[in-house]
Amino acid sequence: MSDWQRELREITGALGSRARRLFGAIERAVDRDPYHAVGYRGYGTRERVLVLGRVVQNERIAPADPAHSDWRNLVAMLRRLEADPLPFARVRAQLNGATRELEADDEGFLRGWLELPAPLPTARWHEVGLELPYPSTAAPTRTIAHVLTPPSSAAFGVVSDMDDTVLQSEVTNFLRAARMLLLENARTRLPFSGVAAFYRALENGGVGQAGNPIFYVSSSPWNLYDVIADFLEAQVIPTGPLLLRDWDLGSSLARHREHKAELIRDILETFPTLPFILVGDSSQEDPKIYSAIVREHPTRILAIYIRNVASNPGRAAAVQRLADEVRAAGSTMVVADDTLTVARHAAAHGWINPAALAEIGSEKRADEGTSGEKVETPGVEQTDATPTVVVDDEVRRGDLE
Repeated sequence: MSDWQRELREITGALGSRARRLFGAIERAVDRDPYHAVGYRGYGTRERVLVLGRVVQNERIAPADPAHSDWRNLVAMLRRLEADPLPFARVRAQLNGATRELEADDEGFLRGWLELPAPLPTARWHEVGLELPYPSTAAPTRTIAHVLTPPSSAAFGVVSDMDDTVLQSEVTNFLRAARMLLLENARTRLPFSGVAAFYRALENGGVGQAGNPIFYVSSSPWNLYDVIADFLEAQVIPTGPLLLRDWDLGSSLARHREHKAELIRDILETFPTLPFILVGDSSQEDPKIYSAIVREHPTRILAIYIRNVASNPGRAAAVQRLADEVRAAGSTMVVADDTLTVARHAAAHGWINPAALAEIGSEKRADEGTSGEKVETPGVEQTDATPTVVVDDEVRRGDLE
């Protein structure tokens, strides 16, 4: 992790501490907001599912709106960061005749597998009922956690990073990254051009496929769960399990890397017969993490797609070395500046329908309108379709048109 990234986390942590003191003074004069269980998107099979959630103070944050001011967005973000968890709360999870009492950790997080007495129906998404018994005479609070069970028609799964892979986060620029985090909301943040159409194509798969699951694995804190989930919905990007992390400012880069790798290993273990495509960016640790996964599971990873967001020549050389290692392990890493390049690669290998390329290209041009926002009339492409680093002979020869 770079110095400015550590500084950003420290600044955000300091802002959260100040917010706690500010809101704490107010809440001492009135009743505190009640705690509630928040359900996150998990995953599993028809026989067992992973239930995720958190028990936190209900901050009653209003839904995001493009018209919200910077100040309103800042206040909403601070409320997210200062929301108090309820440590070691007990929550009852129920699905398809199975019931289990889950105990939250010291930060209020819930995570547990629910073994089912009978297989789930073949629907992709299922609702797990969560019930938090409330003290004294108050009624229990109830909510829903959704879990994804991939259909039998799925040909592969996708594991994708979020920041600077799907969501424009400017992690290589301190001031821009800080502004996006604190002053924008889910309805004003932008995706990378063409990403929504490309991910829809991956979910739909090649001819005769359907329902390929997409798992979003991010280093963003769980406090931002609602922001990211709302962003995906607003941009019509396929819904999938969203796996974030506890924001520990003292955690090392090595710990972050291992945390992300553990999440991916858990997914691979849950679906042992399903191959995967891994998608990330070149600014952080994705190439290193993904290349390690390929070495551990050389027959499971169809390809690694890396968005090039770092202009450092030394970084490009390091990524190239990792790409060579991936090829030696039996897979492929394509590092590109452009969504359409990796889409052509996926189409050439039958992972998306070639007919989807037209929609991806059209959306990409619209996303690159001169205003920086989606526009009705396609604008001028801002990037070439030539990848920065390629370890795939078909892409080198330009055979993917």
